[in-house]
Amino acid sequence: MKLQLLSDLHLETETFDPEPAPGAELLVLAGDIDSTWRGYERFAGWPVPVFVIAGNHEFDSRELHDAWPALRDHCARFGLRLLQRERADFTAADGGRYRIVGTTRWSDFDLFGAAMRPRAERAAAYFQRKMAATRGGQPFDTAAVREEGLACRAWLEGVLSRPAPDVRTIVVTHFAPSLKSADPRFGGQPGTAAFCNADDDLLPRADLWLHGHLHCRHDYRGPGVGPAGRAAARVVCQARGLAGKGETEGFDGLRLINV
Repeated sequence: MKLQLLSDLHLETETFDPEPAPGAELLVLAGDIDSTWRGYERFAGWPVPVFVIAGNHEFDSRELHDAWPALRDHCARFGLRLLQRERADFTAADGGRYRIVGTTRWSDFDLFGAAMRPRAERAAAYFQRKMAATRGGQPFDTAAVREEGLACRAWLEGVLSRPAPDVRTIVVTHFAPSLKSADPRFGGQPGTAAFCNADDDLLPRADLWLHGHLHCRHDYRGPGVGPAGRAAARVVCQARGLAGKGETEGFDGLRLINV
């Protein structure tokens, strides 16, 4: 089965016309498509199913509790399916069965361990102030982000711990599952914990892990052995990023990913 993956298009400011990739059986949008949400209409009438994972910028200047149902309705209006701590089943043309496990997976800031968490949160505070979102009427600050991130992590662990015989598992998050996905421009800086989580231990429980958030491309194997003795999850990021910063160099919006 082949799929198309897009993320970090930032259509609120960027000029980009998404096109269906020939041969793809589904499209995954892994977040930060358009902070205004207007860009989602470009995917209406897409020739294959479209699954959406919300990115952090989908909540810019919004109340989190109100935005989730509103974004779900907005996506549904264009025939797109939003996944937040949800599983979707998909059967490919060749009869192969897949479970698509989706959640934003906010940062828990433990990428470098608990001792480094305060420094990571201080570095991330800038991004949260710029995001200007609220949760329950209070600022969506790093403490609130961590709560959401830990809830996403617990949900993922629960789903991935349940056996799925004869089904291949595709996990989709916006935030990255490993330090290996760090942007090489910034590497091991404390702020990287606002982009990557230490979910390496979950990689052996999946076949493919798709993410966005980092404005660079990645394609690597996680450690260990995965389901049914297969290699642990292949991790792929197909983010476009910002043209003005040179981040789109090498981006191929029509790239197919084999599962």
